[in-house]
Formats: sequence, structure tokens, C-alpha cells
Amino acid sequence: MGSDLARSAAETASLAARLSAGPLMPSRKSAKSEVARFLNEIDDEPVRERLVTSLSSRAAESLFGALLIHSPFLAGLARLEPDHVALTLESAPGERFAALIEDLRQACALAPDDDTVSTAIRQFRRRVAFLVAVCDMGGVWSLAEVTATLTQTADLSIRMALGFILRDLADQGTLKPADRTQPELGCGYVVLAMGKHGAHELNYSSDIDLIVLFDADKAPLKSGREPQSIFVRVTQRLVRLLQERTAEGYGYRVDLRLRPDPGATPIAIAIPSAVHYYETIGQTWERSAYIKARPCAGDIALGEAFLREIAPFVWRKYLDYAAVADVHAMKRQIHAFRGHEMLAVEGHNIKLGRGGIREIEFFVQTQQLIAGGRNAALRVRDTLGGLDLLVSGGWVTADLRDKLVAAYEFLRGVEHRLQMIADEQTHTLPATEQATEFFARFLGFKSRAAFASVLTAHLSIVEAAYALLFEKLPPLSSAKGGLDLITDPPKSSTLALLGDLGFKEPKAAVATVQSWQKLVRGGLRAREGRDRAAELAPALLEALGRTGDADHGLIAFDRLVTRHKQPIELLTLLRAHPGLLELLAQVLGLAPRLADLISRRAHVFDALLEPAFFGDSPSETILSDALGRSLALARDAEDVLDRVRIFGQEQLFLAGVRVLAGTLSADVAGQAFARLADVIVRRLHRWTETTITAAHGRMPAMRTAVVALGKLGGREMTAGSDLDLLLLYDHDPELTTSDGPRPLTGAHYFSRYTQRLISALTAPTSEGMLYEADLRLRPSGRSGPVATHIDGFVDYHRTESWTWEHMALTRARVVSASDGFSTRIDAAIRGILTQKRDRAQTIADVVDMRRAIADDKGDDDRWNLKYARGGLVDLEFIAQATQLIHAANSPSILDTNTARVIENAATLELIDKADVDVLRRAYRLQHDLTQILRLCLVDRFDAKTARPALKQLLARAGELPDFATLDADLIEAQRAVRKVFEKRLGKL
Repeated sequence: MGSDLARSAAETASLAARLSAGPLMPSRKSAKSEVARFLNEIDDEPVRERLVTSLSSRAAESLFGALLIHSPFLAGLARLEPDHVALTLESAPGERFAALIEDLRQACALAPDDDTVSTAIRQFRRRVAFLVAVCDMGGVWSLAEVTATLTQTADLSIRMALGFILRDLADQGTLKPADRTQPELGCGYVVLAMGKHGAHELNYSSDIDLIVLFDADKAPLKSGREPQSIFVRVTQRLVRLLQERTAEGYGYRVDLRLRPDPGATPIAIAIPSAVHYYETIGQTWERSAYIKARPCAGDIALGEAFLREIAPFVWRKYLDYAAVADVHAMKRQIHAFRGHEMLAVEGHNIKLGRGGIREIEFFVQTQQLIAGGRNAALRVRDTLGGLDLLVSGGWVTADLRDKLVAAYEFLRGVEHRLQMIADEQTHTLPATEQATEFFARFLGFKSRAAFASVLTAHLSIVEAAYALLFEKLPPLSSAKGGLDLITDPPKSSTLALLGDLGFKEPKAAVATVQSWQKLVRGGLRAREGRDRAAELAPALLEALGRTGDADHGLIAFDRLVTRHKQPIELLTLLRAHPGLLELLAQVLGLAPRLADLISRRAHVFDALLEPAFFGDSPSETILSDALGRSLALARDAEDVLDRVRIFGQEQLFLAGVRVLAGTLSADVAGQAFARLADVIVRRLHRWTETTITAAHGRMPAMRTAVVALGKLGGREMTAGSDLDLLLLYDHDPELTTSDGPRPLTGAHYFSRYTQRLISALTAPTSEGMLYEADLRLRPSGRSGPVATHIDGFVDYHRTESWTWEHMALTRARVVSASDGFSTRIDAAIRGILTQKRDRAQTIADVVDMRRAIADDKGDDDRWNLKYARGGLVDLEFIAQATQLIHAANSPSILDTNTARVIENAATLELIDKADVDVLRRAYRLQHDLTQILRLCLVDRFDAKTARPALKQLLARAGELPDFATLDADLIEAQRAVRKVFEKRLGKL
């Protein structure tokens, strides 16, 4: 309570009373004499007396004297309006700013002409400039408060000028606003603040970068008037009111050159034209600029809608490492100018030079461009806020953030003092040591040396951080050295080194690398791509050598870069993150399924660059939120499906790489794959309902649910698992027609609903396929309706279904459902599974089913882990039969997951302990091996022809020293499972 009162008192104290810091006077100069000279020049006695009182404290006198000697601009303002200086020092800063705002509003509201508005804006701007300068130099306001006040001042100036112009148009009858007192509402014309202005970071004497847009269809103009010409004239008039020099000086230097193609477009641009430009030829620097874009005047809602529309241009769906090269190219162009290319003191440009403000901004903005499409939390306008979010997202350490914040605040302070001297948009330090000495004292330093020490320390920190991101990339040459991949025919030393690395065909390896330089088609036809591939080659070959199958890995990499449409993005990514090269080599050498995914969709690598990759497997909430953020940017139905596929592919790849790396167990991977499918099915279920109801309306009292069976139902999915699904529905039986513009009847409605959902999950789009779905476990099987009414579902399973269908139902799980519907479905499934059964008949049916599968699929290949004698089907049938037999008396046996059913049976003593141990161990072993095989292979595993690296990976998954031991262990485990099967269910 006490601290709150103290804070309140401090905020209402006069500015003069709150001054705590300030510039230092030059040597042999006295603040007292400078203040006395200033006071003596004032003719107005009451004003002079007020100033004498305000400047009586040592702090106020010292600051004001230094202001007069160091800043001709501020000294001129003080001498021009001493009465306003007195008001400024006597008032609390916040109250003074509010009073100046009110003066501006009244002046513009009552203004009879442009000249009156122009004068009011210039007076407002210079009075705020004096207030801000004193608050800044006196340590009263933080950098954030200073820049926010400067930004608000610019915003208000633009709004007041535009409001006056729009009211004038309304008076002329050209504009017909709904509310003349607020003509900007719905006016169809918007001013976007760009750069520091848009980010609320405006500097002391900044230009303002604006883009002006209009929507002819929304502008309430008089009939027959041409919007383009009207809004161009409005913009010209607005710029004159802000920029033109008058007897009162100028308001703001206005720069409109950030608009699309400024040399060929009008100063006010139609929104459809702007959208088309950004969607077709917009460049990286324009994406960067729009990070900070903000509607500041006019039709704010229109501006916000425009920014949402071009969000996909700014925020790419993939991690965009190609943007790094573009941003750094801009920075290299900046460095071509004197004072920008090296660290210095005299003549150094603190904005554009090495270690300057722009490098901090680029450091933040580039990482926002890279990852902001995937992580909406990074989409903030201000630099320091962006740094905080990069820390929370794991992209930047807190220590580096703190150092960059300190550097940013210091450099912005220096920038402001430079501009206070003469109200010039300058960022360059004085050219001589003597001049720097004088300026250092304006900053509050006792000497040039003290200032130079702090300045260079900050510049060095910024330069190092920037270089880490852009410039000083680690070398990618082979550690072994001596690899000459250019000479043809290859040197014997190169072939020998490649042999040492593990290449069985060294000549073929060299030929492959050399072929990249000869391509005239495909992804490597561009010189930049060929050069980047050649640069990566030595380190790539060495990394492939560590996979155990270097030749195969190189073939896969060759296929990747030659077939991919834009391999330069992947090659740039690998250049920026050499550690990924090692990981890519492992994937190419061990996992053809994943390698094929990379070759078709290189963006899946994005998931590995997220800092979260090194943490725990993402929870359902994290996955759902991430997918939701991406879909929020979707422009249409096609984009929704593309974004779902991008998200799903990345997450599947992420889980797969974790399994390969040994950081994710196979059991946890099965749950991760199922969790991902749950999130996607749930999201597309809701989206499907939205689209179907938009077209056909809703069935009265309708409820729907997606039920998972099989591997998804049991949360035992692998990288290649299909989705076994069932759609159940219910609705008012008395009303059988939907209420939309194109109504459908009951069964037809829900069939269309299901078909649309399955298409959303399975249809190939420009981003490829995601899942295959299987609806054959529905009551009607392969024929009949694809959706099932809940009553028909229950009746069928109670009266008609076969034992094998109830076996499938033991893995049924509601993934997504209308409110309250899942409770009814769960109860129905539980009722079906707990009904009394004939034990002998159930066992006979299970054995018959297993025998039929063996006849159809075979069971003599032990590495066909699903169908082998003692394989996963035997384990699943034991678990399912145990549930069907015992659920009536022991319903707690029920679970959709095979491993948990075995544990439940052990707890209930329904299976002997020795048999439980056999089943538990065999299930885990074969499930773990299945995860690896599904991840790595598309075809069946053949132990005779399998690559050594894959065998080693399987042995690791089985927690055994080598493949031979694993093979023997698998034989024993399967024999033991078959014994349990025959003991409990009978011989086959």
C-alpha cells in the first residue's frame, strides 16, 4: 500500500521535481550562467518568476543549462515559448502531455482551414518534443515511455489532419460518412504506420513511413466519383499538412516509398492491387517491413482486415531459412557505405553500422520471419517484445536477450541525443575526438573515453550475436581433409579416403557429387544451388560414412536434391545448421521411408529446428494449439487441408527422428503418433461440420462422433498406420431434413458428412497425402452407408455382429464427438462388450479367425512381426479374447490398448503370472521392432539382405548387443507366445 502511494505521488509531482539525471556541461562552462542568460532574455515577468522557481533545484538547473549549451534545437524551442517551458516544468509529465493532446483536438475540431490545422500540428509536435527531451535527459521516462509518447504524437497528428480532411469532404458532399463526427469510421481509406512508427518505437526526430490504402467498394463516396483520384488527392493534402515547411516549421517528414512498386504506383493504392502484388512478387524486405505494420489512422478495421489478408505473405507456412540470406544481403548493401563496415566511435553510424540498432532489429525480425508462420506468438511488432518471445520459445538465451536489451536501450538513447541537437534524422556520431568529447558530456559521460568504452562494449555484443545468426557460419569441410571432389578422374588419395569413410563404391560417390555441377534441369539448375551443394559435399560424405551405409545414403541425398523443386532452401538450412547434416545423413542411411518424405516435402525438417524438439514429446494441448494457430491463417478450404498436411507430416517426421535417435521409446512413439492423429481428426471433424452446415444446414438435434478402432483406437500407431474409423450420428427422428440452403435427408446428409471428413483426412493435395482411412469395420462393412445411426449400431452389435467384430470393438475409442454424445457411445460399447457370452463358442470363433488370417497372410516369417506365429496378432487375439470372455463378470479388464489389457488381466489374476511375463515382454519387443521397421522400410524386412546399419538399429531397439542375438531372442519370444495362445485358446 505504501509503495503504491509513493508511486502515485511521484507520478503527480512536477517534472522539475522529478529530474534525477542529466547531461554534463562542457569544461569551463557553467549551468548557472547559461540559465541566468536564458532567464534574462524573458520579457514576461510572471513567466520568468515561474521559471526561476522551477529551475531553483540543482538538478533542474544543471539539466537545463546543459540543454541550452548542447542542443541549439531545444534552446530555440525554449526561447520561442518560455511560457510553455514553464508549464512543462511545473506540470506532471503525463498531465502535461494530456493537456497538449486536448489542445490539439480542440484546435483541429474548430479549424476553419488547412493553415489552422497545420499550425496546430506543428505547435503540438514541438511542445511534445521539448517535454520528451526533458523527460528523457532527466531520467523521468524510460525508453519505452519516450518512444510510446513520440509514436502517439505522430498518430494523433495524422488522425487529426485526416479527420479534418474527411470532414471537409463530407461538407462538400464528396464523402457521405455514417457519422460526421467520426468520418473515418467505415471511410474505406486507411493509413498504415510502418517501421518504428508501426512498432511504437518512433525515435526523436524520425521520418514516418506510411502506406496508404483504400477499398473503393467500401468508401461511402458520392455516386459517380472516382475513388482513385479522390484518395490520391486526400493523401497529397495529408502529406502537405504534415510535412510542408511553414513559419511554424514542419510537422513530420513523410515517406511513402514502402508501398508496392513506388516508382510506378499512385500514393494511395487500391487494396486488391496491393494484395495481388504481395501474393505474386512481394520480396523478403517487404515481409520484414510488415512485421511492424499497424493501421494508425482512417478506417482502422479495414487496415486490420488487410493485414490479416496478407498474413500468409508475411508469415510463411514453413520455416523460412531462405529469408536469412535475403536479410543478410540487405545488410551487406548497408555495409557498403562509409561508417557502416566496421566498429568505430568517431563517425560510426549507430543505426546502420556494425553492432548497431539495425542489427538488433534484424536479429529479431529474421527469426520472426523464419519461425513466425509456425509460431504465432512471435508475431509482435516491437523489438524488445520480440526478444522476450524468442527467449520463451527457446530460440535465444535469457542472457543474450538481457545483453541485447541493454545494448538496444543504450543505442536508442544515443540516437535520441544525436537527434536532439538539431532536430535532424541523423544516426552518425561526431567525426572528431573533440566533437565526440562534447557529445559524450551531452549523454552524461565525463569523457570521450568513458563513452567509447561503454559504446564499443555494446556494439561488440550486438555484432557477435548478429554474426552468429548470419555471418560466421562454421566450416563444413571434412575433418579428414584431402577430399578432392573436383578432379576428374578422381585422385587415388580421394578414393582411399572415401573407402576409409565406408564407401564401397568411391568412384561412384565422386561421380555423383560431380554430376551436381552439370545439371541443367531440376532443383540444381541454378548456380547458387550447385555451389551450395558442392560446399556441403565434404562434410556430407563424412557424415554419411558414420551411418554404416554411406553409398545408399548418398544415393538418397542425390535423389533429394535433384528431384526437389527448391533444394536451395534445404541446402541453406543445412549450411546454417551443420548439426542437421549429421541427422539428415542418419535418416538417409537408415530410414528410406523418412528419406522419401524429405525428398517430397523438405519442409518436414522445420520441426527439427524448433527448440521444443529437444524437450518432451508435445502434449495434445500443445499440438492442438499449434495446429489451430496455423489454420487460423488459412485463406480457403484448400489452404486448410494443405496446412493440416504440413503440420501432420512435420510431426510424424519429428516423432520418427526421435525414435531413430533413441530419444523416444517405441511405446511412447505409438502414443505420440496416435495423439497427433487424434488432434487432426478432432480438428477436421469440427471443420467438416462447419463446412457441411454452411452448405446444407443442420439436422435437427444432430450429434456426430468419430470412433477410432484398430491401432489408433489402441494408441499403438506406427509411422505407416492407417486410420480405422467409424462415424456415428443421432438426430431428431421426427425431423429428417436439414435446414440449410440445399437441404438433405437424414442418411444422405450423414453419408455426405462422412465422405467429406474422410476426404479431408485422405485426399492428396498439393502438400501430398496424410493418412489412409479404413471404414470397413462399420456394421455395413464394405457396402452400405458410410455413416451409422447410433441405434442401428447398438442393435447390430447386440443381435447380428460376429465375434470378430466384437474383437475389433474392444479397441473402439471416441476421438471426437458432439457435446454429451461420447458418453452415450461409451456406454453402448461397454454394454456390448460386457454382455454374457458362450466361452467355448467365443474361443472357437477366435481360433477360426486366427487360422483364416494364417491361411491368407502366412505365419512362417518371424520378421513379419504382425502375422508370424507368436507375433502381434497372436498377442492381440489373446487380449481381445480375454476381454470378451471375462468382461461380463470383470468389466475392469476392458481397455483399448493391448499392453494395458495384459496388465489388467494380471491384476485380476485372469492370466497366470508366468504367462503374463511372456506376453508382456514379447509384446514390448515386437511392438518396438515394428516401430523401427515401419519407420525405416516401405517393404518387408528381409534379414538376409538388410543393411548392417538397420540391423544395428533393431538390436538397439531390442536392447541387445547385436542382430544375431536379437534374432535368436525373437524366435524364443514368439515360441513362448504361441504356447500361451494354444494353452488359453487351443491349437491351430
